[in-house]
Amino acid sequence: MATNDAMLGLLRDLLAPVGHVVIKRMFGGAGIYADGVIFALILDDVIYLKADALSEPRFVAENLPRFTYEGKSGLVALPYWRAPERLFDDPDEMVEWAREAIAASRRTTAATRGNAKPTKRRRRST
Repeated sequence: MATNDAMLGLLRDLLAPVGHVVIKRMFGGAGIYADGVIFALILDDVIYLKADALSEPRFVAENLPRFTYEGKSGLVALPYWRAPERLFDDPDEMVEWAREAIAASRRTTAATRGNAKPTKRRRRST
C-alpha cells in the first residue's frame, strides 16, 4: 500500500517547525529531508525516524520496532525506527523526535564522510 497524500500533508504541517522539509516519494513510500539530509521514511502511512548509537536507546526503551525488509540474502535492518503513535497527537513532541532524527542523520553523514577513501588525483600530462 502506498503512502497517501493526506498523511504527507499532515507530516508537512507537523514538521514545519524543524525548518525547510522536503518529502520525496520513493519505493511506494516517501523520504523526509531537512537541510539536505534524510531523517525519516514513510511506508504504508507509518513514519520511521533515523537513529544512531546515541538515539537508538530511546526507541528500544519504548519497544519500538526497527524498519526491516526482506532482501535477496535475508532480512535487512535499516537505521530507522518506528515513531511512537502519540507523536501525531503532540506536535511539540513530534518536533523534538524529528530534531533528534535530523541530528542522528547529520552525525551518521559526518561519520560516513570521515571514513570516505580519498580519491586519487590524476597527474597532468605535460
